[in-house]
Amino acid sequence: MQVKIKVRRSKEKEIGRLPLLVFIIIAFAIFLFLSFLPKAEGEPENNATPKVKSEESFPQKNEEAFPHLDQKKEIIRRGETLSDILSRHGFSSAEIHKLRTDVKPVYDLAKITAGREIRLYTRQDGKVEAIEYNLDSESYICVQNREGTYKATTKKLPIKTELHMIWGAIENNLPNAITKEGEQEVLAYELAEIFAWDVDFTIDLRRGDSFKILFEKKYLKGEFVGYGPIHAAEFTNQDNKFTAFRYTYPDTQETDYFNAEGQSLRKEFLKSPFKYTPRITSYFSHSRLHPVRKVYRPHYGVDYAANPGTPVYTTADGTVLSAGWNGASGRMVHIRHKNQYETMYLHLRKCFVKKGDRVKGGDKIGEVGASGEVSGPHLDYRIKYAGKYINPLSHRFKPVKPLRPEFMGNFMHTAKNYIMYLDAPLIIFSAF
Repeated sequence: MQVKIKVRRSKEKEIGRLPLLVFIIIAFAIFLFLSFLPKAEGEPENNATPKVKSEESFPQKNEEAFPHLDQKKEIIRRGETLSDILSRHGFSSAEIHKLRTDVKPVYDLAKITAGREIRLYTRQDGKVEAIEYNLDSESYICVQNREGTYKATTKKLPIKTELHMIWGAIENNLPNAITKEGEQEVLAYELAEIFAWDVDFTIDLRRGDSFKILFEKKYLKGEFVGYGPIHAAEFTNQDNKFTAFRYTYPDTQETDYFNAEGQSLRKEFLKSPFKYTPRITSYFSHSRLHPVRKVYRPHYGVDYAANPGTPVYTTADGTVLSAGWNGASGRMVHIRHKNQYETMYLHLRKCFVKKGDRVKGGDKIGEVGASGEVSGPHLDYRIKYAGKYINPLSHRFKPVKPLRPEFMGNFMHTAKNYIMYLDAPLIIFSAF
């Protein structure tokens, strides 16, 4: 197994100053320990500690697929269609229509996306024999001309997956801490989403909070193309340590995150209606000066200042009671949830749901705006329980159902492997 652990230097101890031989011995001992951990009886492969995929398991690289043909690459321009591209390479309207019709059961080529690559393989006389189009960062469609009929297949790009680990501390916010460790901000948002039921990453963060993340990175021909899933993570917030371990049920293939005891990290409600919480400008209060009417009155929600168009997400599963204009509240989405809860999202610019829609926690339902009686763009987020408004920031929500009992042994073995990786930095440095 190939695991790349990124070591963050500390002022007290630097790897370069450690005795090289001792460091190698300890690292090798950890590798052996992890390699020979016993596998739980009946444990499926998809829940084993992730292994690095080898390029040999993928089909040949694109430029080697048709060695006797010339390859021409094009990047699809904005507004360009397949007909525009193929007509430049000698296709008639009838040939283009036949190609699209033959390929449509596999993929509708009318949906090609600007910015993606399309490759055409031609004979010496210029006749196109094959076409490849990248569907996403990991797969492509291959279309071949076989005696006047076009055959299409979906293939995998030669993606190499590596398991990486980083750890660090918060100085001002999570994205900055992640980029300081050499990773992209999107990894911070993925981590925040995992712990979103326990930590509000704006109001709860403190300088010195720390994190560890075990995650996948994907490469194509040596170039980074994106992140795979986070397999395990640890976040310490105000001396409270939260852990998350990814687990996929062998029978249903449903994936979720659980703590070391098998309790789901999901609770009845997310702590915020944003993926990464903007600044709070007004708190829940029974007496607040209204910014427009200039009178003191109750404010039964939490105001989040955000740029117009910032996505707003529902904080729990439910049914939309209303969506649209609601007087001083502007455009508002009102959702009913189980156990006598309701949520309201006020002053939206757009609503993406309608009355009667079923939504799941984390679904995008609107965008931040400045509709209704407001002094600027923001979201007023409110919750009712049993008909009464409650403070979204202080109310304690119950966790959802835990791990299914019949898979607890399987999960505990998987979690034990992950814990060893998360503890590896402590094991290494505690020896010095």
